[in-house]
Amino acid sequence: MTRTLALADRAALFCMKLLAGLNLLFFITFLIVLAMATGRAHADATACSGADLMEKLRKDDPDAYSDVRKQADAVLNGKGVLWKLEKQGAAPSYLFGTFHLSDPRVVTLPPAAQTAYDAAATVVIETTDVLDQSRMMAAMSEEPELMMFTGSQTLTSQLSAEDAEALKKGLKARGIPLASVAKMKPWMLLGVVAVPQCELARRSAGEAILDVKLAQDADAAGKALGGLETAADQLRAMASLPMEFHIQGLVETLQLGDGINDLTETMIRLYQQGEVGLIMPMFTAVMPQQGGDMAGYAAFEEALINKRNKGMIASADAFLSQGNAFIAVGALHLPGPEGLVEGFRKAGYTVSAVQ
Repeated sequence: MTRTLALADRAALFCMKLLAGLNLLFFITFLIVLAMATGRAHADATACSGADLMEKLRKDDPDAYSDVRKQADAVLNGKGVLWKLEKQGAAPSYLFGTFHLSDPRVVTLPPAAQTAYDAAATVVIETTDVLDQSRMMAAMSEEPELMMFTGSQTLTSQLSAEDAEALKKGLKARGIPLASVAKMKPWMLLGVVAVPQCELARRSAGEAILDVKLAQDADAAGKALGGLETAADQLRAMASLPMEFHIQGLVETLQLGDGINDLTETMIRLYQQGEVGLIMPMFTAVMPQQGGDMAGYAAFEEALINKRNKGMIASADAFLSQGNAFIAVGALHLPGPEGLVEGFRKAGYTVSAVQ
């Protein structure tokens, strides 16, 4: 369990939640490629690697593994990525949880999801802004302060000397000169450093993440397309969190080094198994907090999960009233008392898991 303990020694609540947050925030994943171009990031085209941390935990610490499973079993609507939405007066629709990666295992839909997708008249993703370069540029130019420091402020001016040196070393290991990203807000840079190099390589080669692929394939098939948010909505959500929360998340993510590969591999495997409710307990088990920032986490949960879920439910109503829609959003939006599955139930829909 040496690798797991090494991760635990270097990680805290900030990093844990922000890594998960990147899989909640669709727009940021597009900007990874933009950040790569800006910072001349080096993408290693070698094959992906990474260990399954849950399997390591099962072998090395059965009691901890059992505790994680119990926590996951207690998560409301924590199993499954495909849910059927029904309401009188409209044809059934489907809610599908995605993982914002281009990994072949992720972009290949499970059979039941593929069937629902093929039959849908409308495909809805978090934001369709990523499909239109002009809208993307408009979103970035209208509120540049959401992504970049203005005036004399820089990324390093927000850091202690120790953290600035850790940032410089971490970026150098990834082939990113600090000077090239000096004006970039930490949540933008986090989008580059919080995914494996193989993922960056796929994206730089033109491979689409699952959500974009669903939209592109739908457009090619003549299906209607819709979005639940705008790019600006997503940027504002991330930018609303305390700067200190983002800074420490960035520094500690860089300190994880190759541990990012293990975390990503573990999340992919849990996602394939439909174990969405197991993802956060897994993070807690392999990356226990050391002091943590509970106020920062509360802000994270409210801004990136609860508030956005309410907005998504409201936006989805127009598509669901027409029926036969396939709504695809980040899988971590689905579970929990404030999740989309429970939210749609409260909105009057019959929601059932599709195995």
